[in-house]
Order: sequence, then C-alpha cells, then structure tokens
Amino acid sequence: MLDARLALALDGGGLALPQGRIAVFAPSSAVNLDQLPKERTLLVLGHKPDFDHFSALGFDCAVAPGGTFAASIVCLPRAKAQARVLIAQALAVTQGVVVIDGQKTDGVDSLLREARKRTDVFSVLSKAHGKLFAISTDSAPSFADWADGPALTSGGFWTAPGVFSADGVDPASALLASALPDKLGGYVADLGAGWGFLSAHILTRPAVKEVHLVEANHMALECARRNVTDPRARFHWEDATTWQAGLRFDTVVMNPPFHTGRTPEVSLGQAFVAAAARILSPQGQLWMVANRHLPYETTLGTYFAKVTELGGDARFKLLQGARPLRARK
Repeated sequence: MLDARLALALDGGGLALPQGRIAVFAPSSAVNLDQLPKERTLLVLGHKPDFDHFSALGFDCAVAPGGTFAASIVCLPRAKAQARVLIAQALAVTQGVVVIDGQKTDGVDSLLREARKRTDVFSVLSKAHGKLFAISTDSAPSFADWADGPALTSGGFWTAPGVFSADGVDPASALLASALPDKLGGYVADLGAGWGFLSAHILTRPAVKEVHLVEANHMALECARRNVTDPRARFHWEDATTWQAGLRFDTVVMNPPFHTGRTPEVSLGQAFVAAAARILSPQGQLWMVANRHLPYETTLGTYFAKVTELGGDARFKLLQGARPLRARK
C-alpha cells in the first residue's frame, strides 16, 4: 500500500517531500495519509465515496488541482490510460517532485519502464506487491502527450479514460435498454449512470418528466452532461448507495458495479438494490442487469415483494423488482 511504501521512501529511501503545497491524486479510502501534513495537502479526487471519506477526516479535497505544488503523489488507478492522464496532470502542476505509486496488478512496472525511457527516476522502492518511484520536474520533459480528456466515440457518445465502458456502449446496458418498457412513469432514477447511455435511451419517452443520473465518478458525470442534454435530466455527483433523493421514483434502472478494485464485491451491487428500494414509490419498479453468475435474487427478495427474471443471454440476466418492502431497509 502507498502508506507503507511512502514511509520507507521517506525514511532512508532517498525521498524527501519539500516544503510547500502537496497534491495527492486519486488516493483510495483504504490508504492512510496521516503521515502527510493536512494543512498543506490537497487531495484530487473524482470518486465521490473517497472524496467524502477524506473530507470527513479533515483533508482539503477537490475534483481538480488548483495552482502549483511543490510535490505531488499519484496513486495509480486500474485503467492505464487514466494513470497516464493523472501523471501528466501532476507533472503539469508540480514544481518539484512527483511520486508515483501503484500495485503491480495495476501496471506500475510498465509505467515505470515508460517513464525511464523519457526521464530519470529515483527512489524506486518495491514492497507489498507494489512499487513507488519519483520524478523530478526540474529535469522531466513534457508528458503532455499523456494528457487526455473527454472524446467522442465512433458511436457518437462522449467518454474519457477511467470511465466505465469508455470504448463504447456496454453490452449489458444495451441489453437492459432493449428490454425496458415504453411506460416507466414520470420520475426515473438511473443509479450508477456512467456516461449516460441508459438515461439518454429513457429520455426518448415523452411521458418521462425527469431522469436523475446518479454517478460517483465525476468524469463520467461530466461526460453524461455532454451526452444527455435533454432539460428533463438531473445530474447528481453522489454515492448511489447513500444518496438522499428527496422524492419517490416510479422506476429505477441500473447496471450496478460489482467491484471497486480487481476483486469482485457483490455487496456493492447489493447496496445498489437496497438504495433502489429506499427511493422508489410504493408501486415502483426496479429494472436491472447483472452478470449471470452474481447472486442478486436473494437480495431482491429481501427488498421487493415481487422478483422476476426477464431473460437475458449467456453472460447477463435481466431482473425486475416490484413493490419495495419499506420495513426491510
């Protein structure tokens, strides 16, 4: 983990964080950042649960860096394209040292090799199935070619590195969209809306009054704003599992995530099911798609009076929950 590797690097590992502002890009809430001075540290976070976690601990958090920094720390995400974007962003706003840290399973070794082809690196340290290395911005050439932002896909949708299904329409979402009925009621919530594919499809129905896109990934929601320009759309940068809607919905649709890292976490999708039941009207319905092997039926039976499998294919199943059970929140 970053905290262990950073402690070793600072304690005789050839790394010293200079005085001045420090930016930390994309740290997970599982990381302990107590060794950093809160009064001069800014966390740059696009994932709402992590943003809320560190804000509650007293850290200054933002979705984008502001100003310049004496040092930056980049916590590598799973997506390599997104990792390059974060490194380029850190180097662009730092006048000092940029520390890059990640697990081997997240591609830190290949990024280290790429960085060595461009500039000198130092304080290379391996521990806990991961690696840390540093770059001095005094000698580093431009990494601007690693910077990347929202772009139009061949299908006509805006996506960006690190956004789910960045290369095009996710087949599970396409399957769900094709199964949705014409009548969904006036108020619809799209939990884990991503870059907005399902919501754009739902808004082709004239009877829909509002669609609320709830998404924890800030960049995904920014892409959704470009893809879903209908004035009936409402955008919420929120953790769908804890979102306080303020109204009851006729329909909830979702293709819920089932992992935050490489290890599947069925509990995350189960929390989405519980959230759907909480925000639906008494006669409301949940429409969802899931990988066929994931055991959501029991959870649906806990939160809904009626559960129906509506088919699917070899990879995915379509599930419907009707009439939420309020007593079992």
